[in-house]
Amino acid sequence: MDINPALVILPARGGSKRITKKNIKIINNHPMIYWPLAELKKKFNPEQIIVSTDDAAIKKVVEKIDIKIPFIRPKNLSGDFIGTMDVALHALNWYEDNISNVDYVLVVYPTAVLLDLKDIFEAFKILQDDHACEGVFSATTFAFPIQRALFVNDDNYISMFEPKNYLTRSQDLVEAFHDAGQFYLYRTSAVRSLSNITNSKMKVVKLNRNKVIDIDTPEDFEVAEKALKIFKSSTSLF
Repeated sequence: MDINPALVILPARGGSKRITKKNIKIINNHPMIYWPLAELKKKFNPEQIIVSTDDAAIKKVVEKIDIKIPFIRPKNLSGDFIGTMDVALHALNWYEDNISNVDYVLVVYPTAVLLDLKDIFEAFKILQDDHACEGVFSATTFAFPIQRALFVNDDNYISMFEPKNYLTRSQDLVEAFHDAGQFYLYRTSAVRSLSNITNSKMKVVKLNRNKVIDIDTPEDFEVAEKALKIFKSSTSLF
C-alpha cells in the first residue's frame, strides 16, 4: 500500500494541567511520546515526522530519540483552547514551504501509547478507496448503549436522556462510537480547510476498546502503564 507522500505530526504541548509534563512522563521505562514514535518509525522516515511543541523539555527528549524538532510552536498556537487542526496546518505549511509537498497528513497524539500501524494502514486504505472521504480517525464503541444514558436532574433524581429507549433492546439500538484519541488521517486539502467531524466527510477505523485509553488523570496513567506492559515490550526500539 502506498502511504506516501505523507507528513506525520505529533502535537505535543508542554502545558498539561492534570499530569505535569504528561507527554514526556516516564511510562514503561520510556517517555510517553517515545511509544507512538517507536511505532511510527517502523514505517515512516524520521524526516516525515514533525513533533510540534512549545516546550524545551519535550524538544530535548524528542531529539534524544532521533527526531529533529525544526521549529518551536508559536505562542499563539499553544493555548488551552487551540484546536489540533490549527497546529496541524501550521506544521503542514512549514513542511511544504521547507521540505516538499504531501498528499496526506497523519496526526498522532503523544499519548497514543498503544498505537498500532495496522490500524493506520487500514485508515490509508479507507481514504484511498473512497475518494469522497476527507479523513479517517480512530474510534471505538461505547461499552453501554448511550441511548439509555442517565443524568441527575434539577431535583437531584435520576432521569434518562432518552426515556423512549427505556424498554428498547440493546441490539435494536444504533451502535455508537466515540473518538479513540489516537490518530487522524487527512487529505492535505482537508487540513487546509480545517475539516473536522462536524463539517466534512469522515470515516473511522474501529478499535477494540482494550486498545483505547484516555490519559488525563493519574489513575488513567496507571491503567495505561499496565496495558502498555501487555501490548508492548520495554526493549529499546531505537
